[in-house]
Amino acid sequence: MVDKLKNILASILQFWSLISSKFSAAWWWTLDKIYRLLCKIFGEEQVEKVFVNFYQKLDATKSFFVSKFDSDGGYFPVISKIYKYSLRIVIAGLIYIFCIETNFLWLCGRMPSIEQLTNPKISQSSTIFTADGVEIGKFFTENRKTIDSAQMSPWLFKALIATEDKRFYEHSGIDLQSMGGVAIGILTGGGERGGGSTVSQQLAKNLYNTRRSEMKGLLYYIPLVKTLVYKTKEWLTAIRLERNFTKGEILTMYLNTVDYGNNAYGIRTASKTYFNKEPINLQPEEAAILVGLQKGTTLYNPIRNPKNALKRRNTVLQLMANNGALSQAEADKLSQTEIKLDINLEDSYDGQGSYFKVALARFVENWAKSNEIDIDLYRDGLKIYTTIDSRMQTHAETAVSSHMKRLQKIFDQEWKGRNPWTYENGEEIPGFLDTVAKRTPIYKRLVKKYKNSPDSVHYYMYEKKKPVKVFSWEGEKELMLSPVDSIDYYKRFLQTGMMAMDPYTGFIKAWVGGINYDYFKYDHVKQGRRQPGSTFKPILYTAAIDGPLNLSPCDRRTDQPFKKEWIENGEPKTWEPKNADGNFTYSQMTLRRAIARSVNSVAAQLSDEVKPSGIIDYARKLGITAPLEPVLSLGIGTSDVSLYEMVAAYGVFLNEGQYTDPMLVFKIEDAKGKVLFEFETKKRDAIKPESAYLMQYMLRGGVEEPGGTSQGLFEYCSALFANGGQAAGKTGTTSNYSDSWYIGFTKDLICGVWVGGDDRSIHFRSRMGEGARSAMPIFGKFMQSVYTDKKLGYSPGAFPKPGMKITKDYQGCASIGGEAAESDSTASAVDSSGVAPEENQRLPPVELIKRDTTVNRDNR
Repeated sequence: MVDKLKNILASILQFWSLISSKFSAAWWWTLDKIYRLLCKIFGEEQVEKVFVNFYQKLDATKSFFVSKFDSDGGYFPVISKIYKYSLRIVIAGLIYIFCIETNFLWLCGRMPSIEQLTNPKISQSSTIFTADGVEIGKFFTENRKTIDSAQMSPWLFKALIATEDKRFYEHSGIDLQSMGGVAIGILTGGGERGGGSTVSQQLAKNLYNTRRSEMKGLLYYIPLVKTLVYKTKEWLTAIRLERNFTKGEILTMYLNTVDYGNNAYGIRTASKTYFNKEPINLQPEEAAILVGLQKGTTLYNPIRNPKNALKRRNTVLQLMANNGALSQAEADKLSQTEIKLDINLEDSYDGQGSYFKVALARFVENWAKSNEIDIDLYRDGLKIYTTIDSRMQTHAETAVSSHMKRLQKIFDQEWKGRNPWTYENGEEIPGFLDTVAKRTPIYKRLVKKYKNSPDSVHYYMYEKKKPVKVFSWEGEKELMLSPVDSIDYYKRFLQTGMMAMDPYTGFIKAWVGGINYDYFKYDHVKQGRRQPGSTFKPILYTAAIDGPLNLSPCDRRTDQPFKKEWIENGEPKTWEPKNADGNFTYSQMTLRRAIARSVNSVAAQLSDEVKPSGIIDYARKLGITAPLEPVLSLGIGTSDVSLYEMVAAYGVFLNEGQYTDPMLVFKIEDAKGKVLFEFETKKRDAIKPESAYLMQYMLRGGVEEPGGTSQGLFEYCSALFANGGQAAGKTGTTSNYSDSWYIGFTKDLICGVWVGGDDRSIHFRSRMGEGARSAMPIFGKFMQSVYTDKKLGYSPGAFPKPGMKITKDYQGCASIGGEAAESDSTASAVDSSGVAPEENQRLPPVELIKRDTTVNRDNR
């Protein structure tokens, strides 16, 4: 043992000799630079005074020291050297710490400020709540919710101290004894004798991460030196933490900050993830697993590596026994038990309303930016109270799922043996998959990687297959697919969007942006824009009734061919829209019946009378912000709009002419429950109250008029019509059945639905692609569930009577004169299911050209 110590001492002296020679030169060089800099800042005279005073005191100290020893003694030279170098080390240490603390000359990088130390900001997940008080999801980069020590099991503290810092209560941030033990263990070749890093040091590293880029100084670029700087920062920060917080607070913060693997940050999330329980209920063996994870969140993960986790757990239990937290018998008994997990993994988009959460995140971020509010949705632990009703969201998702599953089977049967991407004439689009494939990120990566080898690109895109988990309506399944195979597989799925809103408050009650967020991220409620077809006609009719034409529901137009000719770029153009069945009755019909049956010839005449500029003007009044083409066909819905805009626009008809902004959020609180902002319903006057009521009456015609396109609602949601209940709405179908729409409302709610392919070229071949068949059933099933769910408090009923004087005739055009005959002449337009044939829009040639050039604009 003596020989070992002599060898160690000799090594230290040799090392010291090397360091001191280097240090001496560096010492005088540094002093010279500091002296010159200080002279420039404070003046040479002032600096010289300070240095003279310093050296006078240094000489006095040296004289005092020398006087205590015999200068003629044999050991005096050695003692003098020890004094000299020790003094230099002390002074150098003070200067070093000064440089660290002040980031002198930007050498060491910043240290945590006093504010950061006293109010540490721990990244926390923000929680989303529905209007009925249900936690519906989270936003996070680190899934964490901080809790106090009273909510934690005492076993957690005991396991942590025994494993990570058994002298925790005996040091002030730095455990010199443990560090010395580690050093001796390394020098003697005996390995580490315990960890040298205290809980306080680890917390300093977790909280302030002194290795972040903004914490780096010029010394970062010198190997080994940067490590010394990092460690010094952690030591100094640990000491500060010990000064500002109690031991219990430090342990609590540590458990709240660390990573436990599987996207679980903080003890509460970890406890929920692995054991599905609150931290206060953790048992010793469970606490041992979570604390043991700190040595390696992957290596000792109980989900991924259960054998390693068991071994590590037992090690922690033994350390607890060694530290007196458990008896040896208890530790031995617990070590014999198996690990029992109750896994509850969380994802930021788990649960209901995944599409809604994406829109919610955008809203909060844009709101904070526009109001110059410094919040981070993913780190600040906000509480976001949304307008969504969890029960209605469930009804919406169920309605979408049940109908789309059935509709997909019909679609697949229609296209059996053929590809569903075709031109208007039914011919398959050549190279469709190739075109889509070339827009994908994987293709671009391959082209970049194999610049001069197109065969390699083709091989990996078309031929190289691998097992892929894919979506299906029967559940997730695994297929062997190449990237192009995958595109082929997914392009055949029909998509949908659905939104329900309270027209009076603007509260969005349900939001379904697609058929499955895990596989289809694109949101078809607000993100996507498609041709609305005849669901846009109410905007045209509003312009005719509320605008300069000043028409009423009882005004009439003849159902006859309409032809419009014009010159565009020197070429003659013609627009001749057809009715759904290709026939014209040549009868005079009221505007109410025309919109109820979605007669295109009447809509075309009104478009010509109102003019495209008038249609656009009223679209803007009703909240449509999308770009609109100033062409006559705009009146029958040829410009792309979002479902979100259309649902809000229909709200004007229920709200006495006022436009109500749709609301996603009504309140935001910070992590401590302080209200940051409460949102209020925003309304503005859009059209005259009388016009709004008349449009409401017009849209009831789809249900009440013979041949109305909304009469299928009697089949899907009979609950709406109980006890004299009323409903209104409008179907929409675009050319070639590419887009199917239905927007309807009751006295309580508005709900809009869109159904179609990912690309406009993907569509039904039959009338199953009409809005009345593809979209309206989702509306009907949703409303049926809402009005039969007693807990929601909705009950069927008639629309409120007008609260203003109606000056225009609207009740006198029920079924008089030629109306009865007209009804008879078109009775064949209703099929055996009670659903009227939908308006299959025929766009003008110029519009077809415009649409075809953008057929893939929303390709995902």
